[in-house]
Amino acid sequence: MFCPNCGTKISDDARFCGACGRPTQSAQPVQAAPVQAAPFQAAPVQVPVQPYVPTPPKPLNYKIFGANLPAVSIRLDAGESIYTQSGGMSWMDNGIRMETNMKGGLMKGLGRMISGDSLFMATYTAMQPNQEIVIACSFPGSIAAVELTGRSLIAQKSAFLCAQPSVTLSVHVTKGLSAGLFGGEGFILQRMTGLGTVLLEIDGSLVERQLAPGETIKVDTGNVAAFEETVQYQAEMVKGFKNILFGGEGLFLTTLVGPGKVWLQTMTMPGFAKSLIPYLPKSSSN
Repeated sequence: MFCPNCGTKISDDARFCGACGRPTQSAQPVQAAPVQAAPFQAAPVQVPVQPYVPTPPKPLNYKIFGANLPAVSIRLDAGESIYTQSGGMSWMDNGIRMETNMKGGLMKGLGRMISGDSLFMATYTAMQPNQEIVIACSFPGSIAAVELTGRSLIAQKSAFLCAQPSVTLSVHVTKGLSAGLFGGEGFILQRMTGLGTVLLEIDGSLVERQLAPGETIKVDTGNVAAFEETVQYQAEMVKGFKNILFGGEGLFLTTLVGPGKVWLQTMTMPGFAKSLIPYLPKSSSN
């Protein structure tokens, strides 16, 4: 075999010419292995999960009246409801339907009983537009209307008057031995959670205070009507031997530490009843 380029004689199986170095006809070009493209995969799309935000109910149409013997008049549209403890209604229009049940079951009903309310609750639902229902306090004092926006409210026993169905009433156990024994309200309080309007019974006149973070006020035991769950509630011993004996405030004061809102009352029902004892007629012995 001869080189096709320079004519030099080469062996039949030679791939390159020894004289000029050119490849012979028997040399086959090296074929590169085909490159296979990886299949196209789209990047996964991450859909952000939106947290569930409950829809607040329609604002409650109410009017508080009666000065020191207060009641609340509530106007309900068709399908709108409120609930109160059994026997709490004073009067209502004919277009309102009443339904009595334990609202939440037996255990929650028993918890409400411990916190000062009844086992059964009554729900009032308007079947026609612009229906009035009136609910009155059971003792002289004030009515506090509180708008819940997700932050729980802690209140004294028997404070609950009525609320929208989106508000849940339950029992609250005081944390701390001193607060339960000497805070003036005992270990059992009421808790209101959810969204909507709740109305509370207040002993005497009502004062609202907004506490800044770390701000502290000291209150005579029993004069705390309600406070937001962010407020620290505890009992503190009165300092000074003479203050304890002659100060007239007892051994302990209730301490409230912000942040959060508190509702204070100028009177307590036990204190009011105690002040009437000297004026009650005494039975004469024969």
